[in-house]
Amino acid sequence: MYTVMGITGRVGGVIGHDLLKAGVPLRAVVQDPVKSSRWATLGGEIAVAENGDVDALTNAFRGSEAVFVMLPPNADPEPDFSHARHLIDAVRQALAATRPKRVVCLSSIGADVEVPTLLTALHMFETAMVSLSLPVTFLRPAWLMENFAWDISPARERGEFPSYLAPVDRAIPMVSTNDVGHFAARAMLEDFSDERIWEIEGPERYSPDDIASALARTLVRDVSAEAVPRAGWDPLFRAQGMRNPLPRIQMLDAFNDGTFRFRDDGKHALRGDVTLLDAIAALVRET
Repeated sequence: MYTVMGITGRVGGVIGHDLLKAGVPLRAVVQDPVKSSRWATLGGEIAVAENGDVDALTNAFRGSEAVFVMLPPNADPEPDFSHARHLIDAVRQALAATRPKRVVCLSSIGADVEVPTLLTALHMFETAMVSLSLPVTFLRPAWLMENFAWDISPARERGEFPSYLAPVDRAIPMVSTNDVGHFAARAMLEDFSDERIWEIEGPERYSPDDIASALARTLVRDVSAEAVPRAGWDPLFRAQGMRNPLPRIQMLDAFNDGTFRFRDDGKHALRGDVTLLDAIAALVRET
């Protein structure tokens, strides 16, 4: 059995389809049974489990050849990351009880850095998975192209791309969730017995100026990238409803000052096929 958490999300959905295509038995872990009908129709087994429910996760993981685990994204965590700690502990307990042959863990570029940022939760997640002494592949994708879904509206309406990545002409590693999902499925299907780290990026590196160009080409209108002044981030994020914007600000700083980087500048990173233009065009079609 090949068990996938987060299968209703972008990465998990790709994993599920790849595993079914490979002809292996799929168990879809879902929180909402209503969302499970699609995967049941496709031939998957359904396991209903809240992210923090140890007993339900244990039942979901039981008898698995491989398990894909992840944390739900949370851009506004508590200062002590208490909720993330709870979820991590639940996943760890469930894996410790079931001992699958291998684990694939969705992490991120920057998860190996110990400075406090929004990715501190993933640093804790990786540490917890290592403590199990199970074969594990950590997926550390670059900045996700699908993060720019929020930028389609201002680009379409005003021709603006407000960028928190700066300077706007500096290219950084980026990758599509589609590619991340394909690599995750590949890792689950491989027979490995050690700890592996897979850094993942797209076919090229891209800057905010490149993102504006992709938006302009897809929306068929002029779009320009403008760096949002850092001094305004905190009040802006709070106005958007965030209670604790500091971890997000620290994360953006780490991307902008080069703290978050691949080993050997990505010389050994796995490269996906989806271009930024392809990813932006897909996001525009969704809106």
